[in-house]
Amino acid sequence: MGTGKRAIDTELVHAGEAAARAAGSVVPPIYQSAMYVMPSADGDSDYHDIRYIRLNNSPNHTLLADKLAAVCGAEAALVASSGMAAITSALLSHLQHGEHVIVQDCVYGGTHSFIHHDMVRMGISHDVVDGADPDSWKGALRGNTRVIYVEAISNPLMRVPELEAVTRFAAEHGLVSMIDATFATPINLRPAELGFDLELHSCTKYMGGHSDVVAGAVIGKASHVARAKRSLDHLGGCLDPHACFLLTRGLKTLGLRVRQQCHSAGVLARAIAESPHVARVNYPGLVDHPDHARATRLFDGFGGMLSFELAGGLAQAERLLGALTLPLRAPSLGGPETLVTRPARTSHAGLTPAERAAAGIADGLVRVSVGIEGTDDIVSDFVSALDTL
Repeated sequence: MGTGKRAIDTELVHAGEAAARAAGSVVPPIYQSAMYVMPSADGDSDYHDIRYIRLNNSPNHTLLADKLAAVCGAEAALVASSGMAAITSALLSHLQHGEHVIVQDCVYGGTHSFIHHDMVRMGISHDVVDGADPDSWKGALRGNTRVIYVEAISNPLMRVPELEAVTRFAAEHGLVSMIDATFATPINLRPAELGFDLELHSCTKYMGGHSDVVAGAVIGKASHVARAKRSLDHLGGCLDPHACFLLTRGLKTLGLRVRQQCHSAGVLARAIAESPHVARVNYPGLVDHPDHARATRLFDGFGGMLSFELAGGLAQAERLLGALTLPLRAPSLGGPETLVTRPARTSHAGLTPAERAAAGIADGLVRVSVGIEGTDDIVSDFVSALDTL
């Protein structure tokens, strides 16, 4: 094989694997050991020589770190026990009492609650900005601002911020740029290529891809990942070896799954938009989406997530969910099954009604995670259910 850069699908299968194999095993094993023998017994080893599960450096952890860094074109990576463990460790490693973060409006509910409530109790302040309006960001800048935080595709309204402007703004003002790229996945976006310092993923979703593991990842510049690792080591959000194994396995089919999900989501979004019962569809692949041109420029695909608002509000949304037969009504996303939820009751249930209204999350909003079932079957079920309303 040549020495040039390998395709992302090749890295998903092979990166990091050789060092973790044992006894000729094609599939790296689960290293079910809490600790590892020190490299020497003379007392000269230091802290960095200690291999211990809580320190996120077992063979299963380092395999994943190497694979994720290679896939994302980044210097380093770190896996965590959940997406929120990754997000909170990254934020707390770069913010302390008396400092300030600029955050995009309408982020994931758990992130919103952590920034707006928990970090406030820690003495860390914030300002919320419109991710699509870079001219307004300078007004949120303070002398103690240290981080700017955005999502590649916002949850649940599928807005796409001015991502190139984020990294320029961060560089100009000496900020750490962080992006939650869960919805985009490395198949559609590699934030390191845009200059982001850190990208965060809930690997529970597309990275794992089979609805059977909870995990997170911090990926990016080595110095910033090292700081996040120190926080994660102390907070204890380590991923267990079996979960590492499941995530490694899931990653190998990421490209195949995501490309199918992107195709089906696009077909479904266009079909739903034709229903008289739907007030609006939020999918960046639609030409009338406010961020379509930006998404076309930035992404290799528009993602497998969409949301839509029923003209009849909450009551009509509930009737629709009851009429659907193929999708499962369950939280989370990115698995092989098509899933439907009302964000007001799931991902953003922790927000007050006023906060949800301010974020544009109506009670009649339905979010869809498109699975890998046959495209025609998915579309037919939604169209039939809408026709019953």
